[in-house]
Amino acid sequence: MNRVFLYSFCLVVGGYAAHAQRWQPVTTQNTCDTRHENAAALVGDSLYAIGGRGMKPLEALNLKTMVWRRLPVPPVEMNHFQAITYNGEIYVMCAFEGKYPHETPIPNIYIYNPKKGEWRKGPEIPKERLRGSAGVVVYKDKIYLACGITDGHWDGHVAWLDEYDPKTNTWKRLADAPRTRDHIAAAVVGDKLYLAGGRNSTARINKVLETTIAEVDVYDFKTGRWETLPATANIPTQRAGSTAVTQGGKVWVIGGETTQLLAHNEAEALDPKTNRWTAGPTMNQGRHGTQAVVYDGKIYIVAGSANHGGGPELNTVEVLK
Repeated sequence: MNRVFLYSFCLVVGGYAAHAQRWQPVTTQNTCDTRHENAAALVGDSLYAIGGRGMKPLEALNLKTMVWRRLPVPPVEMNHFQAITYNGEIYVMCAFEGKYPHETPIPNIYIYNPKKGEWRKGPEIPKERLRGSAGVVVYKDKIYLACGITDGHWDGHVAWLDEYDPKTNTWKRLADAPRTRDHIAAAVVGDKLYLAGGRNSTARINKVLETTIAEVDVYDFKTGRWETLPATANIPTQRAGSTAVTQGGKVWVIGGETTQLLAHNEAEALDPKTNRWTAGPTMNQGRHGTQAVVYDGKIYIVAGSANHGGGPELNTVEVLK
């Protein structure tokens, strides 16, 4: 009887522990600007909120002291991008500027150096590969740009995959993805790049929010080949404008927008070992058009839009732990 009781107790406690993870509001000492269609990046102990619609200041939240600092405004407006950290600096690539529906790709890379507190204009992106709203990741000291759209929300979604080597300032075209998609965030697990979510924005024919994509596409850096996961591994909640991070060996797709009024609060995790999705805890505040980061094993997300489209803009922070 004692063994049965102990076994049952362990099942209950184990089940509770598996579901104990939840999103919690982060209380900060001061506030930051509201913003959406922004990005975020982690450098050291600080979460950086970058860009968004209009000219927004760069702001950094020290995750130890929970104090926001206002930093230099970027040289240009930058929206609809996935920021990356490379050698302790923040890189902005495949970003847009301008207004809906004809946002235009920013022709250069922009780089922020946290130690110097300075922005600098980096190299030009090849003109024939300019786009925004793409997935951008780092793998083995090189930067990879996946998919995107050339003309804002109007048309011109692409399946391109490009490799950029910051050390040599050289570009390489890689195999196209199996399908086009924009409003996409990418993630890397091991030697593979994952694209889950996104859409094919086509305001030219008044189809934007409803053009979401179910399939998950995976690029193998070692073989240079793409594959589409089986239909059983399609993303459970189709949406675009979500953010993607790697945590615990899984690809987390968080937030997003569709035809429903409220931004999505779902957080879903794909296990690359089994190609199965798990529904994680929902955020307290649905949001799209922002980016999450992983710090000390926890997922942090800041800002974004609470409804589909352009607002209301948020400045709140949540953490999944």
